[in-house]
Amino acid sequence: MRINFKLYASLTQHLPAEARQSNRVELDIAEGTPIAKIIEPFGLPEKLVHLVLVNGVYVPPEERLSFTPKEGDVLAIWPPIAGG
Repeated sequence: MRINFKLYASLTQHLPAEARQSNRVELDIAEGTPIAKIIEPFGLPEKLVHLVLVNGVYVPPEERLSFTPKEGDVLAIWPPIAGG
């Protein structure tokens, strides 16, 4: 099944070079694959995987090992952002 995977801010460097400008890539994943397994091959530092959204809905850290996106979902990840 296919999902859209988006990384923001400093995390975009973990996407393939051709996807960095648009900050998104389409992924083919097996049905039932949890978020943690989807992002594993991208080598994201765990401390930078801060805000995880599926279709704009927050997925808390304790659910990332069990939550499984569905066909056509958008998985978006933001690092911690500081500002003032």
